[in-house]
Amino acid sequence: MRLVPLDLDRDLDRLHAWVTHPRSHFWGLQGATPSRVREEYARIAANPHHHAWLGRDIDGTPLFLAETYDPAHSDLAEHYPVQPGDLGMHVLVAPPTTPRSGVTSAVMRAVLDFCFADPRIERVVVEPDVRNAAIARKNAEVGFVEERQIRLAGKVARLSFCTRGGYEMSTPHLNPAAIEYAHRRLIAKALAEFRHERLISFREEGDGFRFGEITFRARRFAMEHWVVDPDSLRGPLDALDLITGMRESLGIPEKLLGTYLEEISATLAGTAWKHHHRRETAEELVHADFPTIEAAMTEGHPGFVANNGRIGFGLRDHETYAPEAGRPVRLRWVALLRSESLFVSSQPEVDHYLAELGAETLDRFERRLRDLGLDPADYRYLPVHPWQWEHKIAVTFAPDVARRAIVPLGEGPDRYRAQQSIRTFFNVDRPTRHYVKTAIAVQNMGFLRGLSPRYMRATPPINEWVAGLVEGDDELRDCGFGVLRELASIGYTGDAYHRGGTPSAYTKMLAALWRESPVPRLAPGERLATMASLLHRDRHGDALVTALIKASRVAPAEWVAAYLRAYLRPIVHCLLAHDLAFMPHGENLILVLADHVPRRVFMKDIGEEVAVMNDQPLPPEVERIRIDVTDEIKELALFTDVFDGFLRHLAGILDIDGVLPSREFWGLVGDCVRGHAEDHPSLAGRLDLVRPTFRHSCLNRLQLRNTLQMVDLTDQAGSLIFAGELDNPIARTP
Repeated sequence: MRLVPLDLDRDLDRLHAWVTHPRSHFWGLQGATPSRVREEYARIAANPHHHAWLGRDIDGTPLFLAETYDPAHSDLAEHYPVQPGDLGMHVLVAPPTTPRSGVTSAVMRAVLDFCFADPRIERVVVEPDVRNAAIARKNAEVGFVEERQIRLAGKVARLSFCTRGGYEMSTPHLNPAAIEYAHRRLIAKALAEFRHERLISFREEGDGFRFGEITFRARRFAMEHWVVDPDSLRGPLDALDLITGMRESLGIPEKLLGTYLEEISATLAGTAWKHHHRRETAEELVHADFPTIEAAMTEGHPGFVANNGRIGFGLRDHETYAPEAGRPVRLRWVALLRSESLFVSSQPEVDHYLAELGAETLDRFERRLRDLGLDPADYRYLPVHPWQWEHKIAVTFAPDVARRAIVPLGEGPDRYRAQQSIRTFFNVDRPTRHYVKTAIAVQNMGFLRGLSPRYMRATPPINEWVAGLVEGDDELRDCGFGVLRELASIGYTGDAYHRGGTPSAYTKMLAALWRESPVPRLAPGERLATMASLLHRDRHGDALVTALIKASRVAPAEWVAAYLRAYLRPIVHCLLAHDLAFMPHGENLILVLADHVPRRVFMKDIGEEVAVMNDQPLPPEVERIRIDVTDEIKELALFTDVFDGFLRHLAGILDIDGVLPSREFWGLVGDCVRGHAEDHPSLAGRLDLVRPTFRHSCLNRLQLRNTLQMVDLTDQAGSLIFAGELDNPIARTP
């Protein structure tokens, strides 16, 4: 949100409608004529100590009215000793045309951000009517403390103050209701997923179940998928105590218990934040744009219990950089010595920078280098996460900055929004430009989220090879399957950490890559959504996939079949025809929807997570993606990553919501797999995808064993942990 000076010629009609609305009766202008409203705000405009502002949302839509004033030149001067650095404030949120929630809280923070942006301001003062209990609660959320009640013209007011420190420490999302909501959701997920991985067991009791002192209702579906009703939980509802009590059963090493609990705490805090601030309903998201859907996601990875750790982010970092905050971010840019860095791209370097930055920005960067007495020809340009610059580069790489091997250049021109992966950014000003994926030294879900310059040398060639294979396959083209190529990578290697020769987190802190945007590849009437959104439930428990199917006016079975053709059939074909496996979880797929029905998909994160599982000829620079595994492990690319990793969750949602029974869902999955086999008899027998059972590979067990590094990236298959077998829900029938 941003505030601009109120313009009476432009804004009078809107202003009059706002201040005379019945919901605005505390504003004192009920029944006022437009000329009366103009007179009042013309008086404010003429007062050098009083200012009126129009607040707009990110799309430029007028959303609120704010006033700021100097208390020393107001009626308040008679009621308290005004201090230097005091600023008075009023705020009025536009009366809603449709039901909405969370807007007032967001507006309050936007206005206080605006007030405290002036370094001279140390305290904001308000004087709302004592009868306005709603605004008193909102004031308390952001740090206002009522000092006393005073009598002003026409009202008895709560004289309240918010100091800069009080505002910075305000945590409106950390309240009893929000944290109880978070505990319930996390405990329900922990019980379900730990039971799924056979780490714990339940005892039936009455019409429900019991685990320790906790009772609840739950339903069991295919693949031992449990759905625990969070609202049915009764007993001591503290997720941290639950985990601590299960430490031995879960196999958490004693020395890592604190780290895992920190990730649990951060996940709870993140859920509470989203519950308090993200209020989009499933029905609203049906029609939302791609960035809004990304920001609205509340769950994270559907299988991992501790899935929102982000260890390293502080409260303000979360509110600034987390995808759910939805705030535009301008990336920082640094120049790197060419002789101490790597750049790989499918196009000339200068053309890449010109397309991503524009001539004006490139000229600014070159002038900055020349002003320092440096030759721009000796440098190339790296985008960095603002957090990474502040917390790592300017400290951990201080000697390199001082000797001008790394040169800070300032912010880039475009605004980006973080995607669900935290470190990947979508360009909101120029959506046709590439995604930017940056290194960030934040611990999340078993990994420090860095990028290795040397590892990424092969990323563009790998992507080009995979894209060529996909584009040259008739079946994949018929399904509309596409990949978003990572076209360029860059990284710094001139630091002491690289010179030491030992790979570590420190050799993954200064790198980035660029990935194609899907926007230029959309046809008229098509829109985008992360596939993770199909598992999303809003704060009221309503599922987005249920709302999509309803809005599509397509029969549920037909809708699911269309989705499986777009998603599952290409995955099966890549596996059988090319021994090619992706990591096709929800956040790695982007759905292309037409009339609310998935018609095709884009796969992303190719360079780090694709694997070739045969001895076919590969270019030398692509050889790294080859792995030697058994047919059983090849089959797990479908069973674990698709069936267990995503489809079991979707099947549970559709059944719980009464949209499509789980048995029918898996019948459609089987039809999709068998339909592909019928269309490609030459591939029959390559793998047994309808075997009765398959090995049960467990994700949480990996994180519980070592929350600092779940798997060895050089031998991911060898890192797997199994817990017996699962019944295949599409197994052949006798």
